[in-house]
Amino acid sequence: MIELLQKVRVIDPVSEIDELFDVLIADGYIREVASHISDISSDTQIRDCQGLVLGPGLVDLYSHSGEPGFEERETLLSFLQAAAAGGFTRVSILPDTSPVIDNPALVALQHKRAEGQRGRGAEKSLSPLLHIWGAITVDVAGKQMTELADLASAGVVGFTDGKPLENLALVQRVLEYLQPLGKPVAFWPSDRQLTANGVMREGTNALRFGLPPIPTSAETTAIAAMLELVATIGTPVHIMRVSTARSVELIASAKAAGLPITASTTWMHLLLDTKAVKSYHSSLHLDPPLGNPSDMAALRTGVRAGVIDAIAIDHTPYSYEEKVQAFAEAPPGAIGLELALPLLWQYLVETEEFTALELWRALSTNPAECLGEKVSAIVPHQLAELTLFDPQQTWKVERKSLYTLSQNTPWLGQQLKGHVVQIWC
Repeated sequence: MIELLQKVRVIDPVSEIDELFDVLIADGYIREVASHISDISSDTQIRDCQGLVLGPGLVDLYSHSGEPGFEERETLLSFLQAAAAGGFTRVSILPDTSPVIDNPALVALQHKRAEGQRGRGAEKSLSPLLHIWGAITVDVAGKQMTELADLASAGVVGFTDGKPLENLALVQRVLEYLQPLGKPVAFWPSDRQLTANGVMREGTNALRFGLPPIPTSAETTAIAAMLELVATIGTPVHIMRVSTARSVELIASAKAAGLPITASTTWMHLLLDTKAVKSYHSSLHLDPPLGNPSDMAALRTGVRAGVIDAIAIDHTPYSYEEKVQAFAEAPPGAIGLELALPLLWQYLVETEEFTALELWRALSTNPAECLGEKVSAIVPHQLAELTLFDPQQTWKVERKSLYTLSQNTPWLGQQLKGHVVQIWC
């Protein structure tokens, strides 16, 4: 198929471009990018793209899949469909399925399942590439390492448990073992003893709403310990789920000192703070919890400054029965693959707090770099890995408009502005 996208707004963080162009795409490749393209064949499909945005495909660093083990929450098919609908061309799933992805056979099986769901021929060009994180530990207590080298050979994108690892001696061994493998490793620093039974960030709003608090130190002490290990061993580390202003300061200082670290926060921590918990909506129960207003402001500044490299979706589906509980009793997490780009664009770009390039970089090229990958510039002769987005299209978040099987989001039933038109993978 040959397509000509006329007068589309090209946002390309690789080339630092935000301009109107015509873009010619043929047989999965970008053939031409110019201010005006008129020399086209008779079978070219011409699309008027005025008002639309074309950028590199979005990349999600980490999210949860229900399959295997929790297919009532999400299957690989519904996960990939939701990712495509949200503009993602590459997505990475955490290993916390049932069974946990902790050996090469399970990695191979998960890859096989994913390829079976991605379709064939033309269908594959509309389905995201699925990356799989390999587990760091094999037991519930988190005391025994997986066969890291075998998992690396099996094709995992990197290593993480997606849950806090508080055994620092084990973390030290992991960093030493991983150094020669050249694969990313991601940790979620959180001291569970300090977290205790808390469900909301400590502060005046936690007192006002009568919810058990989680101190900032639950995150910052764990990050400080992690940074000390990185400084000693030198293995590059990705810090997941950054949620406090003090954490941003610690990471900024570590980067200034030359430590090999990258960091991410999640999209909901950029949009909402503890004031939103007033509704007691169970989909606002997150782990780590939403920050205080000063935390949210620091996270936004951190993303713009590059201290926080990437925005992760951390899509966490749960069934209706699991979430229809009191705030503190419901499992933490919310869906996001189909909602993140429209809401981030609406509340950060349209308000002019972020430039379009800043947001797109944090959702595409930077997450890819955290995974040790590259995203190509939007230039001729490159494979077309692209997302076409309409910032003005309105739609309602409801069961029939979502591909994900779960609906645990505080935006359910609301009207949103911004919708993905198409992806090329």
